[in-house]
Amino acid sequence: MSDAPAVQETDSHKPCVIAVFGPTGVGKTEVAIELAQLLRSAGEDPVAVSADALQVYENLEIITGVASPAEQAVLEHRLISFLPLDTSFSAGQYAQLAHAEIDALLRQGRRPLVVGGTGLYLRAALTDLKLKPPPLEGVRERWLARLERDGSPALHALLKARAPWAAERIDPNDWQRLVRALELDDAGELEPPEGPSELWTTEMRRPTLLIGLVMEREQLYARIEARVNRMLMAGAREEAQRAQAAGASVTARKALGLEELIVGDVEAMKRRTRNYARRQLTWMRKLAGVHLVDLSERSHAQAAAEIAALAGFH
Repeated sequence: MSDAPAVQETDSHKPCVIAVFGPTGVGKTEVAIELAQLLRSAGEDPVAVSADALQVYENLEIITGVASPAEQAVLEHRLISFLPLDTSFSAGQYAQLAHAEIDALLRQGRRPLVVGGTGLYLRAALTDLKLKPPPLEGVRERWLARLERDGSPALHALLKARAPWAAERIDPNDWQRLVRALELDDAGELEPPEGPSELWTTEMRRPTLLIGLVMEREQLYARIEARVNRMLMAGAREEAQRAQAAGASVTARKALGLEELIVGDVEAMKRRTRNYARRQLTWMRKLAGVHLVDLSERSHAQAAAEIAALAGFH
């Protein structure tokens, strides 16, 4: 059972929270803004709560696709652009902040719209995940130095010797998950999962309508191409170079396209973005109770109207 504080809800037939998930470039912000306008016409006061692992950083707004000032003027956004670039951040820290934001909004009689494309952060916002603690100071840096020296296959072999069950679940080239697994093993926190993963549970902290935005693949890839080109015109290369000069943390450097832009490889950025979108769609298919809304032949306004109807706002 959730220990979330009680919140007055005036209409038990409507969800407390509306969550909108989808791949990068699909149009989550645009749909959320259209939805907010419909909710206001029904007497609601919506606020977007970001569920994006990298939009938390200030001075990465172009690369991470943070809602523009004009968009934020139409729909208030929380949990964006508040962390310095040299700060590390974890899903556990995010969960505490997201729960506090959502609960405070509900107490104020406002309607949280949880919007984002980071699957773990979405689940962290909506459920009570048992998240592992961040690494102790210096531990991640030590493993990253070893990664640079020996390569990810060597780290995978080491993890296989320590915890074969964990190594089986991680690709030898997935250095981020390898480093995290070894950090947890150092801390005595790496344990075999028991039962089904809580990531895919149907239980939520609050009654939630979970929406998954999808789009025909070639159409989505065309949108990603256009999105990256707009970012470049807006100064994404310069933003990446400034982030490097500012000493961006390990977690900040995970921003999609940051490393590629630092070395000037735009095609690699586009390729990585397409691959990430595929992984987001794979994650979405695992979400329990998700309502899929296909944007291939719907406008943002039409999609918002469908979501509002599903939420009980007609």
